[in-house]
Parts: sequence; structure tokens; C-alpha cells
Amino acid sequence: MVDSTLPLLLQGYAWLPDRRRRSGGAPVRTRLLGKKAIALHGPAAVRFFYDEKHIRRSDALPQPVIDTLFGRGAVHTLDGERHRVRKALFTGLLKDPSAVRDLSEQVGWELERARPEWSRKERVVLFDALAKVLTRAVHTWAGVPLHEDALARASRDLIAMVDGFAAVGPRHVAARRARGRQEERLAALVEAARADSGPASGPSPTVFQTIAAHRNADGSPLTPHTAAVELLNVLRPTVAITWFAVFAAHALHRHPEHLESLSGDDGPKFAWAFAQEVRRFYPFAPFVGGLAAERLEWAGQTITPGTMVLLDLYGLDHDADLWPEPYRFDPSRFLAGPAPADALVPQGGGPVDGHRCPGEDVTVAVLATVARFLARLPYVVTEQDLRIPLRRVPTTPRSGFVISEVAAPSAGGSTNMATGA
Repeated sequence: MVDSTLPLLLQGYAWLPDRRRRSGGAPVRTRLLGKKAIALHGPAAVRFFYDEKHIRRSDALPQPVIDTLFGRGAVHTLDGERHRVRKALFTGLLKDPSAVRDLSEQVGWELERARPEWSRKERVVLFDALAKVLTRAVHTWAGVPLHEDALARASRDLIAMVDGFAAVGPRHVAARRARGRQEERLAALVEAARADSGPASGPSPTVFQTIAAHRNADGSPLTPHTAAVELLNVLRPTVAITWFAVFAAHALHRHPEHLESLSGDDGPKFAWAFAQEVRRFYPFAPFVGGLAAERLEWAGQTITPGTMVLLDLYGLDHDADLWPEPYRFDPSRFLAGPAPADALVPQGGGPVDGHRCPGEDVTVAVLATVARFLARLPYVVTEQDLRIPLRRVPTTPRSGFVISEVAAPSAGGSTNMATGA
């Protein structure tokens, strides 16, 4: 069986859908990084994949992904009781509706704070600008100290960890170095907090204090390094919403008919649907993986223990059997209410108390806030390359989405003036 690692790196998001077409829709068998692999597709596959009796994660993630995206000792690398105890930390922090609201409001405040600076610039690369906004917002919300002169570095590092996890060469090296810098910074903050009056003092501890005080399933405290890793697993995914946020700008540019709905009185409701459609329509994670914990049977095929099992995400979010006209951007799909959990999986699937991303509510709320802000902000989209290369993982418009003539706050206006390419 030929190894598909190189074709995957060359084709990106198109690799698995292409293999599925060639297999007639049957599970795809191949090799990745020298290991036997099988790729599954469909809502039933989501339920099968996230059954912990079937798939294990503790030694499934490739070391380059751990060393860039998640960090050594992260919740993503744990199974069983150790995973449940650590995961409860994140669900407690990120699933609380008031916490989600507070973070999205902080993002809205930071967007307004950034607007005067944008208005003074000849051109604004929206990807870079939004990354800074989200970096400042999540540090403030989480109670993590960040001096203004360290903002640009922190923003670049948090973006680099995501940008380089699936790459080889300079992007991957940059991701490793970025993680090292930020783990060192945050570990020092944790040690200082513990040496002070205690990490969880006060009636309402911050995210930073809660993670610094967290204990493992055996009752032992997290090491400063592991606490830093898990702090980054709050900061990094929030800043990673930058990719979706720029896609929201791209969608508004391509589909200006949604501007009025987003900026009007019913904007909050429509913004939620708009955010969900951005997550469904645009490419983010191509698939997730784990290792078969035992001998398994799926769709008439035997999966031997230790086989790498991939779950198709991008293909499922564009499955015509689940999403009529899947390559048409249509927020109205979500106006009637949430989609089935096993059909919308841009950040993975499964039950919330399992391996499903606990930050999905944060992603949707923050993305809706950014979309509403952009819909009400007068600006011009300059001539540029807005193509989205599917070979690159993660991907974004080639130009980073450049805007100009951003209206200063005093200019008012609720209609986006986007024009151009």
C-alpha cells in the first residue's frame, strides 16, 4: 500500500475527498507517516469515531502536531479518567454562557478600540489586524497579563502555532519556536502567581487562576509547563478564530446581500446563522485522527488494533446528502435552529463531555460579533488576490484580505461600502 503523506501535503483539503471519489464512497485505506490508515465519512462515522472504546488519542497524535498545535501533556493527548478530569476544566471555563458572552463582548470592545487605528492607515491586512484584536481580547478576558509592547509578538506566535502544525519547512520551524516562547512566558507567569498569594484567590477566579490551580486526576498540581500548555489551549484556539473571521469578511464581500440582515435589528439572530454557515462552508480542519483501540468492524471492513483512523470533516461539511447545494453559501440553513451535531463538524464532533471541542460556543459567539462589526463598518476592499488555496492547511485568502478607507468612529454609518476585486 502506497504511503499518502506526500500527496496529502501537496493536495491539502482536496486529498481525502479525491480519495473518497476514487473509492466510490467506501472507506479509504492508505498509509500515512508509514502507518496503516483508514478514513471514515458520515454522521454514523462521527459517532463511531468518538466512542472511546473504539479510538484512543493518548499516543495517536503525531509528535510534530503535539509540538506545535497542542503542546506536550495537553488534554488532547489524554484518555479515560485523566482526559475527563482535564476536559472538565475546559468545559467549566468555556461552556458557561456568561463566560462566552463576556468574551464576545470583550472582542466587540477591542474591535471598536482598533477602529481609529485602522482608519488612519492607508491599508489594513485584516488577517493580521484581527489576530491582534483577538489576542488582546482573550488575554484580557482570561486574566493573563500581556504588556502592550508584547502584543504583536504574542499575536504572531499564536497564529504561527496554528499556521505551521500541518506544514513542513519554515512554517513548521516557526510554529515550534513560537510555542517554545509562549510556553516559557506563561510558565513563568504561573510560577509567579503560585509564589504570590495563591493562584485562585478572590471570589471569582480568572481563567488564568483556575488553570494555574487545577489538579490532575490523581490530585497532583499541573506542572508550570503543563499549566502553560493548557493556557495556550484557551488562548490559541480563540486567536485561531482569525481564520473564520477573515472568511466572514470574504463571505460579506462575495455576498453583500447579507449586509443588511447582519446590521439590522435582527442582526444578532442572523449573525449566529451567518457564523455557522461560515464554519460549514469555508475550509478549516480537513480531518481528525486517532488509533483503533481494538479490532473493529466498520462498513463491512475490519480495522486492526493500532490502525490510524481518520474522520473526514471537510467532506462531511460539504456532503450533498446532508447539505443541499453544499457549495452555495447560505446562512438561512441555520435560521431554523442548530444543525445535527454529527453533521456540522468543522472543529470535530462527538459529545461535549468527550473529545468535542469545548470552544465551539466561543467560536460562534466571537465570529458573530466580528461579522456584525464588519457589516456595520464602512471600508473599501482593494484590488487583491482573494483566492483561497485548498492545498494550504490551514488556508485563508492569499492576500490576507486587505481593506482601506476604513471609516473613523465619528463617521458613523451602518452600511458596508466594500467594493473592488
